[in-house]
Amino acid sequence: MRSFAGTLLVAICCFPYYCFSQSPSPSSLYDVQHYRFNIELSDMSDTIKGKAVITLKILEPVSNVLLDFSTAHTTGKGMHVQSCEMDGQVISATAKQENEKLTLAWKDALPAGSTHTFTINYQGIPEDGLIISRNMFGHRSFFADNWPNRGHKWIPCIDDPADKASVEFIVTAPEHYRVVSNGVLVGETGLEGNKKITHWKEEVPIATKVMVIGVADFAVDLAGMVKDSIPVYSWVYPENKEKGFYDYGQAKDVLPFFIDYVGPYGYKKLANVQSKTIFGGLENANTIFYSETSVTGTRRSESLLAHEIAHQWFGNMATEKSFAHLWLSEGFATYMTILYMENKYGKDTATYMLKEDRQQVIKAPVTYKRPVVDETDNYMSLLNSNSYQKGGWVLHMLRRELGEAVFHKAVRAYYSQYANSNADTRDLQKIFEKVSGRNLAVFFDQWLYSPGVPKIEVRWFTAMKTGKTVVAVRQVQKKGFVFPLTLKFTERSGKSVIKKVDIVNRYTEFEFDLGPNIYELELDPEASLLFSADVARQLTK
Repeated sequence: MRSFAGTLLVAICCFPYYCFSQSPSPSSLYDVQHYRFNIELSDMSDTIKGKAVITLKILEPVSNVLLDFSTAHTTGKGMHVQSCEMDGQVISATAKQENEKLTLAWKDALPAGSTHTFTINYQGIPEDGLIISRNMFGHRSFFADNWPNRGHKWIPCIDDPADKASVEFIVTAPEHYRVVSNGVLVGETGLEGNKKITHWKEEVPIATKVMVIGVADFAVDLAGMVKDSIPVYSWVYPENKEKGFYDYGQAKDVLPFFIDYVGPYGYKKLANVQSKTIFGGLENANTIFYSETSVTGTRRSESLLAHEIAHQWFGNMATEKSFAHLWLSEGFATYMTILYMENKYGKDTATYMLKEDRQQVIKAPVTYKRPVVDETDNYMSLLNSNSYQKGGWVLHMLRRELGEAVFHKAVRAYYSQYANSNADTRDLQKIFEKVSGRNLAVFFDQWLYSPGVPKIEVRWFTAMKTGKTVVAVRQVQKKGFVFPLTLKFTERSGKSVIKKVDIVNRYTEFEFDLGPNIYELELDPEASLLFSADVARQLTK
């Protein structure tokens, strides 16, 4: 999702231009089953006309429903509710701008287990969520940009990742536009007045954060078929279609890796779309949006594509229960990208990327102030190195600790259990413990529920009396960690020996009988630990 790129264009969100904060809570009273949005767009103004048909299952008896919806502002932007119905009968609607809620109410409580259809007609100029602007070539465009909870700025919904539903968009727009959205194309119908209706439908339940429409002048290319059944498309601006088709065409080679490594792809198509998203990349379900500048004709955005495609498994199909567990989306996408690059380019590339990510974590103030599982209601602030690089490193350390086979089995088991559902960090922990047969409470608590990383001072010397090599390790951060540490000792001849030790205390000394010719000590030679260190050799004692 939202990606910025390092030297190897590792996709870890591009920080947006502003911060939006709101904290909707999942409802235990009702559950959205399906959304159908009829959206009418115009070239004459930025006003949109909307009709939302929401199918809701009642879980507990209720006489009102609370939806997230941004109603009219004094600035003239926002949505105006015109009418509301339940099962074809007019009901009352109360919109409150201060908390961006729309209350639908009726006389008698609906029984638990019943299903009802709510219809909301509205219009207005979106304050956010649907970006109406001009693209880099000066042409008018409309791009949804719902993440994290900005969807309610233009569509009434339960704007929370825990409430997933199937969705369809029926878009009426001037006929020169092409419309892309989640799911499969149901059809296009021409209308009088040079207009056209485009109907897309997604049958797999998804969160509102990854529901999307893109309306612009597009050139479209079928990059290829994956596993003989999944079409992979490129949607780019006509002015740079050759470059765009070339760049985005890599997706057909990325998708099979994740299918083979994680499990079946959950959707019926994959579209990669050049767009006006405020982020570097946005992983909308099977309809990924990339920034306009991602098209260069150089294929330099390969890791960005890999990151966003990995999200189709982690974040879209297996979705975090709340944004506090965003690392289950972003940390997974970050590390899955590294695994993809390792598979294609080799271990050295992966090691380079891991070391770059480690430096980002070590240097970031948020590392030492906030845990990875972060209950803040400022969701945009979660676009930080905790959610991305540190989350990725947690997975890497699990892989090193448990071994390749167990780690891989656990990842597949986690996805298998939580695809089309929601999970939190403890759910992941239980899966890894079940597969590995190990208690991982200490690991998860210190790396994910506590801030910081190990900072160690290492002093080593040759003991005068015994001739043994002594290594003293002191943890200097506030809270002590428990972790394995690999030591590589090298002689002047180039011969080296590896020793592994367990760090469990704030200060520990280790002795090794290695002979008199050791002249160099390297910590963590295979990049297996997230830490920082100050290493120095002392005079013989």
